[in-house]
Amino acid sequence: MKKITFLLFSLCFSFGFSQTFTLKSTELSGQATVDQLFNGFGCTGKNISPQLSWENAPKETKSFAITIHDPDAPTGSGWWHWIVFNIPNTITELPSDAGNVSKNLLSKESIQSKTDFGTYGYGGPCPPEGHGIHQYIITIHALKTEKLELDKDASPALVGYYLNFNTIKKSSLVFYHNR
Repeated sequence: MKKITFLLFSLCFSFGFSQTFTLKSTELSGQATVDQLFNGFGCTGKNISPQLSWENAPKETKSFAITIHDPDAPTGSGWWHWIVFNIPNTITELPSDAGNVSKNLLSKESIQSKTDFGTYGYGGPCPPEGHGIHQYIITIHALKTEKLELDKDASPALVGYYLNFNTIKKSSLVFYHNR
């Protein structure tokens, strides 16, 4: 019986069943902290994007993109909090506060486009007061192209359109906040 169990484990490991494309963060748990919260619109957070890392991207990945979306925002289309694309395939981690465009913590190829706040870079959670719990979905996209032919003024919808046609695989983390 031990030989059969070992053989099954070995086969699963050999075929990659134990290694999936995974997004992680050393700073996030189930709820947003004051560090991640937006500073504005009645919120008084520090607006620091969380540290993110990923592993086991598909071999054919040529670049990455990261998005943070709140589908619970009362807009009819949700709210885009962060959009970063053209991240080189050699990068597997973004440090804390990489979403602060003035700090230049991302590679020169990476583009932080406009969010629904109308600004570039990270904009943290700040749901309407009394609206209930909102979910914030962070997604890493493994892309089949080295570069999305877009600039920093591309709308979240346009970036999403390009992502849908170029994503090989994706992985997500979810955290929550309410006021």
